Amino acid sequence: MSDLSGELIDGRYQLISQIAQGGMASIYSAIDTRLDRKVAVKIMHPHLAQDEAFVNRFIREAKAAAALSHPNIVAVQDQGWNQSGVPAVFLVMELIEGHTLREYLNERGRFDIKDAINYLTPILSALAAAHVLGIVHRDIKPENILISKDGRIKIADFGLARGELIGSTMTAESSVILGSVSYLSPEQVQRGIADSRSDVYAAGIVAYEMFTGEKPFNGDSPIQIAYMHVNEEIPRLRSKRKEIPQALDDLIASATAKNPDDRPRTAGEFLEQLQKIQIEIDPKKNQLDLGLDLPVEPIREKARKKMKEEPVKEETTPVKESTREIKRQEEKKKRASKRVRRNRKVALILAIAIGVGGWWTLIGPGSRVVVPSTVGGTYDEAMNSFTPLGLTAVVVENRYDEEIPKGKIIQSIPEGGGKVDAGGSVKLIISKGPERYTIPAVKGLTPEAAQAVITKSPLTVGTITEVFNSDIPKGFVISSTPIAGTSVKRDATVDLIVSKGIEQVALASYLGKSGEQALNELTQAGFNVEAGYAFSETVPELAVISQNPAGGATANKGGKVSILISKGPRYTYIPKTIITMEANAAKATLESLGLKVKVVSIGSAKKKVVKKVSPAVNTKVLRGSLVTITVG
Repeated sequence: MSDLSGELIDGRYQLISQIAQGGMASIYSAIDTRLDRKVAVKIMHPHLAQDEAFVNRFIREAKAAAALSHPNIVAVQDQGWNQSGVPAVFLVMELIEGHTLREYLNERGRFDIKDAINYLTPILSALAAAHVLGIVHRDIKPENILISKDGRIKIADFGLARGELIGSTMTAESSVILGSVSYLSPEQVQRGIADSRSDVYAAGIVAYEMFTGEKPFNGDSPIQIAYMHVNEEIPRLRSKRKEIPQALDDLIASATAKNPDDRPRTAGEFLEQLQKIQIEIDPKKNQLDLGLDLPVEPIREKARKKMKEEPVKEETTPVKESTREIKRQEEKKKRASKRVRRNRKVALILAIAIGVGGWWTLIGPGSRVVVPSTVGGTYDEAMNSFTPLGLTAVVVENRYDEEIPKGKIIQSIPEGGGKVDAGGSVKLIISKGPERYTIPAVKGLTPEAAQAVITKSPLTVGTITEVFNSDIPKGFVISSTPIAGTSVKRDATVDLIVSKGIEQVALASYLGKSGEQALNELTQAGFNVEAGYAFSETVPELAVISQNPAGGATANKGGKVSILISKGPRYTYIPKTIITMEANAAKATLESLGLKVKVVSIGSAKKKVVKKVSPAVNTKVLRGSLVTITVG
C-alpha cells in the first residue's frame, strides 16, 4: 500500500504520517479537523478492501472496541468509507503516543516483580471488562499492549475479537493463522476455538515474559513453536528466577495450563488471585487502585530517575581504564586511512622543522601558516588546533564515507602540511558515515507498487520470482530479499517473490474405487479430505459412492475434497447355513453381515451348535438388528 500521508479522509481526517503497517492495514497519525485533535487512523489495504470477509472483520474490530468503555482499552471513535479521493475503508482511534510493551521488554529484559504486577494489573482489568461483555480478544501479546508517554497502559487491536456483541464469522483456519503463535493457547492451535480462557493463557504467557525476560518456547518456525505449546509444559517461573514467590509461580502455571478447565475462567478471576498475591508481597499496596486512574510510571523515566538518585561509585581501576583507552586509540589508528597516516607524518616532519629552523621562518608574522593534520578528528578538535594559529575552519561539504565515522573529518583543503595565509581559513569535508538505506516493507503490494516504493531510495529491483502461496493473493508481493528493515548500501539490488496464488491440482475420479485408496491418494496430493459413510444397494462395501469436486476438475491444493464411502446394502438375509453351525462360527458369520448377536445356551453338551434362530433363517433384516441364536 502506497503512503497516503497528506490525504484528507472523509473530508475530516488529515493524515500526517504513517506510524505502523501490518498485513491488513496501515496506521497513520492524523488530525481530526472538525474537533482539532490528534487521532490515529487505520486504513485497510486496497486489495483487501475488495474482499467482503476482510471488510466485515475490519468493521467487527470497530464494533468490538466501541462496545468497550475502559481506561485501559484504546477507544474507537469513528469508522467509515472514504467517499471522495483515495478509496479507503478506515477506522479512527485515539492516538497513543508512546511505546509498546514489546519495546519495553526489548529494552529492559525481565521486570522487577512488583513492576511486572503493576503492569499486569491494568492489562487484566481491561480484559476482564471485555469478558464481562462476552468479548474475547484472541490476540493478546506485547505488541498489542501500548504504554503512553504518561505511563497509561492500553490494550489495542480487537481485530480478532469475537463475542455476542459483534458476531462470530471467523473460521478455525483463519483464526489460527491470524493469531500470534507465541501466545496462542493449545485449543486455538488444535481446534481453532477460543474463549475467555484463551485470553487468560495469552496473558499468562505475557506475564511469564515480563517476569523472566524470555518467551517460554522458541523455535525455528511458527509450526515448531505451536507444537511446543500443545505438547510441552510451560517451564515454571522459579526454574528461571528463584526469588519468584511460590504463590505467583503457581498462579502463572495455572493461567498457562494446557487444559482450559485448569485455568482461571476469566481475566477477572486471574486478576482477583493476582491481587491476593500482591497484598502478600506489598501489604501497603492500595488494592482499590487498579492502575486505572493513576498512570504507571514509564520505565524510561524510572531508569533516568534511578540514575540521578544513585551516586556514581568513585572506585575505579586506573590500569583497566588505561588499558581500555589504549585499545580504543589502537582501534582508531587501525581505522584511520592511509591519508591520515601520511598527514601525520607530514605534520611530524614539519614540527621537527619548526624546532630546527626556528619559529620565525615558518610561523612568524607575515609568513604562511602550516595547516595541522585534522583527518579523523572532529570539527571542534580541528578548531582547537586552528585557533592558536589564527586560522578558521569552514565546512564546505558533508559526504558519505565507508572508512571515516560520522562527524569526523574526511579531508581538509589544504591537507595537513599545506600552507595558508596568516588569518586564513581551512576548508573541511565532514563524514556522514557509511551510506545506508533501509529496505522498505513491500509485502502485500503489487510488483509495480513495490518497485515504486523501493526506487524512492537509490535502490534497484532485481529478479521477480513467482511461487505458489496460499496466504497472499495472486499477483502480490510475498517478501523481498534482503528482507524489509535491512540496512544496505547505495544501488543495492532487491529481489521480489510474488504470489502465483493457490496451486491448482487436477482431481482424479474415485467413483466405485476403494475408499482407502481415495483417502491415501487425495491426501498425498495435498488435499484436505473429508470422508463420510452411507448404505448403498448398488455400490460395494468400502467403495466410493460420490465425490465433490468431481473427478476431472481442478481444485486448490490444500482445499477440501469430500468423498462418500459405501457401508454396503442396508438390508441382509439370515443365511440357512446358520442352523447346525457351531456356536462361535455362527456368531462370527452373523456379525460379518453387520448384525448384533445374542447367544442363548441350553443343555450341557460340550460342543454347542445352533438349534434355533430368531428372526428365522431367510428373513430380510436391517443391518444392525439383533439376532438371537439358541445353541445346545
